[in-house]
Amino acid sequence: MVNKEIKEILDKIVGDLYKDIKIPDFVVEWPKQKEHGDYSSNIAMVLAGKLNKNPMEISEEIKNKINIMVGPSNHNILRQAQGDKQQAQDDINKNLFVKITVAKPGFINFRISDQYLRKNLCAILKKKNEFGSSDLGKNKTIVIDYSAPNIAKPMHVGHLRSTIIGQSLYNIYKYLGYKVIGDNHTGDWGTQFGKLIYAYKYWGDKKKIKKNPIEEMTKLYVRFHKEVETNKELEELARKETKKLQDKNNENIKIWKFLVKESLKDYKKIYEILGIKFDYVLGESFYDDMLVNVIKECAEKKISSKSEGAIIVNLDKFNLPPFLIRKTDGAYLYATTDLATIKYREDKFRADKILYVVSNEQALYFQQLFSSSELLGWNDKVKLEHIKFGMVLGEMGKKLSTRRGETIKLEDVIKKSIELAKKVVEEKNPKLSNKEKKGVARTVGLGSIKYNDLSQNRLTDITFDWDKMLSFEGNSAPYLQYAYARINSLMKKYNALYKLDRINILDKPDFNLLKENIEKNIMRHLLKFPEVIENSARENSPHLIALYIYELASLYNNFYNSTPILKSERNIAKARIALSKSVATTIKNGLNLLGIDVLEKM
Repeated sequence: MVNKEIKEILDKIVGDLYKDIKIPDFVVEWPKQKEHGDYSSNIAMVLAGKLNKNPMEISEEIKNKINIMVGPSNHNILRQAQGDKQQAQDDINKNLFVKITVAKPGFINFRISDQYLRKNLCAILKKKNEFGSSDLGKNKTIVIDYSAPNIAKPMHVGHLRSTIIGQSLYNIYKYLGYKVIGDNHTGDWGTQFGKLIYAYKYWGDKKKIKKNPIEEMTKLYVRFHKEVETNKELEELARKETKKLQDKNNENIKIWKFLVKESLKDYKKIYEILGIKFDYVLGESFYDDMLVNVIKECAEKKISSKSEGAIIVNLDKFNLPPFLIRKTDGAYLYATTDLATIKYREDKFRADKILYVVSNEQALYFQQLFSSSELLGWNDKVKLEHIKFGMVLGEMGKKLSTRRGETIKLEDVIKKSIELAKKVVEEKNPKLSNKEKKGVARTVGLGSIKYNDLSQNRLTDITFDWDKMLSFEGNSAPYLQYAYARINSLMKKYNALYKLDRINILDKPDFNLLKENIEKNIMRHLLKFPEVIENSARENSPHLIALYIYELASLYNNFYNSTPILKSERNIAKARIALSKSVATTIKNGLNLLGIDVLEKM
């Protein structure tokens, strides 16, 4: 990646110029004002204090040294000094910089050469769906905890963000070479099952549940609470059913396993529609036998104490309220289970990092959980991070729900998006067959839901504005999917025009013919894609990829609308088609990282 290459050069040069100082942290980034260059570094300003010199003077010294070593003369002393003649020759061929300038108060700005931009286009065409990938995460393991619905309850729109953001992060980290483990930590244990088991025993119908699992279980749960209004004894009877379950009563365990199995079958349908995959589905029940050891270890390490019969972890050290890990009646809590989960993931998966993709509302809880883990000494081996996100709102800015105030089922949101997408597709391209319309509507509808979420900063609340989500103009999934389909159509027309096989379309295009500024701007933007992916992982923010591909598509559409492609001279047309292919490849790779499919035809 270019920013890393520039950083290596600066490290070497600063080390040669100022041998007696330790090089401080500095950045190589994209300037806010593009006219300054393609990349910029603040290294002179972070050195100024150490050297007691004017940063502009330092910038000039560094710039002059770069021009001697790896500058426009192409005489590369840097690599030869390291004894790597082959790499030196490679660097000469690259000719990385065409211009280096200095700007107040001490920035060093770099303009990347056209030769290097052309070389990157060749790399995109060669790497295809691997363009942007790396081995950054080699030998590192990340566990991502996402989705996590409560068994026997419908997945609602509130589960959408955890599920979609979690899957996208999974894709991104895997693309960067990490070993990624996706774990759906379902809520399959606890007091709610006592109520459900009681309801199933007295009013349940196994055949109905098998046919419509979640719907029928929800009816049983609702009926139980309605019956409680006139018969308070049911609460105590439900508690007894819970106790029997925890004591591994055969009948209750059998009913519980049936309810869990049927619930997961229902969830699986939604996950398959959304393209969501997990490596493990380890619910709370999986950790039940480990909870005693958690309480024991907390006591042995003297981080827990009794409080009115309950057991707590004191977190005064972190200015946090105490963390309750066992109730007065001896029952365990989510907290106990989550501590056991950390320990298991550390020991079993050898996790270097665990990401919890859970809403903002749980921020305090995760502070308590992570602090308790730190007191136990577990955080020395594994880094824990809460990936927060905001709420899902309706078009009026209020929490998305039905007219009766009930939370909308995720399945209903998916159906509505696909139905609305079909109407849009029929308006845009009525000539498509019914089968094609159905396929396009599904891809566009699902893409719209995902992109609406992932194109926005995850910390903010997101709004469901259906017209905006399904628009073929502006920052939306259909806009990007159409940009990809348009390029695919353009390539087919090029093939037909010159009667070529698909394989010959990119046979040694002459990128020297791409001389227009609009073409070079696209080429410069393409250069940044691998860096955007790494930034997205570093900040756990898929929206950075979404923003990048939207900007790329916008640049390309301006090029498409203003520049003759098929009507240009044949060799120029070939180069422009190859540039178009590079854009399509990058759009596809970016959308795929967000879990969004592209279409060859729309």
